[in-house]
Amino acid sequence: MTRWFMNLKPGVSPRTHLLCAALLWTIIGLFLIQRGIGYLMKDQQLLLIFAAILLGWLKSRYVLDRSAERGVERIRHFADNTCIGAVYSWKTWMLVIAMMLLGLLVRNSTIPAYIVGVVCVTIGWALIRSSRFSWKAWFTCKMP
Repeated sequence: MTRWFMNLKPGVSPRTHLLCAALLWTIIGLFLIQRGIGYLMKDQQLLLIFAAILLGWLKSRYVLDRSAERGVERIRHFADNTCIGAVYSWKTWMLVIAMMLLGLLVRNSTIPAYIVGVVCVTIGWALIRSSRFSWKAWFTCKMP
């Protein structure tokens, strides 16, 4: 039974894990920016987009960059055929789920749309900017 289960495991190379990490941060970042700009355009708060980008740059620099670097280092120590889900630890996956639920609550709350928009653009820009560590590691990683 164990052997059968192991054959179903979607194991990939460390290089593929790096690509997945980079794509996840980039795609989620783009999604959040798109959503945030939608909120800000609705309230005609264009200047807040630039403020949110600055805040996102700061969040990336002082919070997410360290996390992104640790994630890349963690992936570099993976053996070939490590499960694709291991791209993030269980703790990180739980944090992602918690952030998704928090986002759902915020969007359905009475918080003004322009504040939700600033938060979305800030987080989105921070994710995209910090994804550079995974992208760089993926580009410089030797082919499997």
